[in-house]
Amino acid sequence: MKRFTFFLLLFVLAAPAFVFVAPAWAAKKITVGQLEDMLRSMQRDKKTDVEVATALKQIELGEELTRATMNSLMGLAQGPYTTEQIYILEARSADLIPPASDLPSTPAPDADGQKAILAKAAAYVTGTYAQLPSLTAMRTTLRFQDNFEAVNASSGITGSASEVTTTAGFSKAASFVRYINSTAAPVALEHGAEVEAPEKDKTKWGANRMISLEQHDLNLNTVFQAAQESGSIQWLRWELINGKPAAVYSFGVPKKLTKLDVNICCFPKIDQQGIAHFYNATNGAAFGGAGGAGGVSGDFQTTTDWHEFTATPPFHGELFIDPDSGVIVRMITEAEFRPTEVVHQVDTRVDYAPVKAGGKVVVVPVKTFVNTLVVPGGESGSGTYTTRCTLFTSEYTHYETQASK
Repeated sequence: MKRFTFFLLLFVLAAPAFVFVAPAWAAKKITVGQLEDMLRSMQRDKKTDVEVATALKQIELGEELTRATMNSLMGLAQGPYTTEQIYILEARSADLIPPASDLPSTPAPDADGQKAILAKAAAYVTGTYAQLPSLTAMRTTLRFQDNFEAVNASSGITGSASEVTTTAGFSKAASFVRYINSTAAPVALEHGAEVEAPEKDKTKWGANRMISLEQHDLNLNTVFQAAQESGSIQWLRWELINGKPAAVYSFGVPKKLTKLDVNICCFPKIDQQGIAHFYNATNGAAFGGAGGAGGVSGDFQTTTDWHEFTATPPFHGELFIDPDSGVIVRMITEAEFRPTEVVHQVDTRVDYAPVKAGGKVVVVPVKTFVNTLVVPGGESGSGTYTTRCTLFTSEYTHYETQASK
């Protein structure tokens, strides 16, 4: 995984900005198996890297593209542009269910067995995870996003489930998901949860046509406690995580119990002020009118202020539990927003794994995927509005205990 991420970083840091991807409404939803068939077919047809990548930008996966499957598809990639698009497909499908062929065929445990796994998880969360020492780590984040510009009708793009375009026939490249930038920064964690940095970020988010997630991911302890209090935890299925079966439970947390704080920067608030003088043919000369016709004149001003979106919405998600130890190896949370809000989606997946820190082995966050959908113009309550998808993937490395530094 590290090797793949390294090569991806080398590519995306040097990639030009004119990568083309189809808009969400034109996406063709396919399975992981169909994705593999598509790549093999295009390889046989000797399609170029740009042609393959252009086709991949027009599809949406209905199943999770796991890291193991993604790595197996890299042999079919024609070059760096295809590699980037496969990586985006993995990230955007991170909270979906893998293909049925990838799921264990083991029968679900009986009611007592399900309760026993949950009891182990509760003991682990409160007795081990919540007691983690103060840690530091290096977080490397890749940002992918689209623009909110629409594709021209003359572009030739359609929503057909049987066709994809392999030529650069997209009129506005900025309207498709592509790599934007990467950042690396040291972070501090208390009891497994990232804490606020001592210095406030001074970037002019929003005005630079990007968003920033001001809140940190929910602490595992907080999510598990809220799920327990809601009484909604239910057995869902078995799933393979890193080759080992994990027990997957679903949950839903209502508004009255939620502690999911969403804080996203920034959205415009436009204030219009000034003086308007309406005139007609009779009094037009007094207000600077010309030609004897009616009109309007005055001192018009428009100012734009940028503000954060904050909310504490209900949410639902899944917990992936090692049935033997009770260790939670993955957590998914999906916020539930009202249609009129300027934020429509914040879906987060956190993967946990054992790492060495200060001479000890601790299970901590090692990878996160955050899929967002927002209304960058701040006009979600209007009849029509535009949206922007921003995707963040982060890896945490170089863990140390603060006492050992």
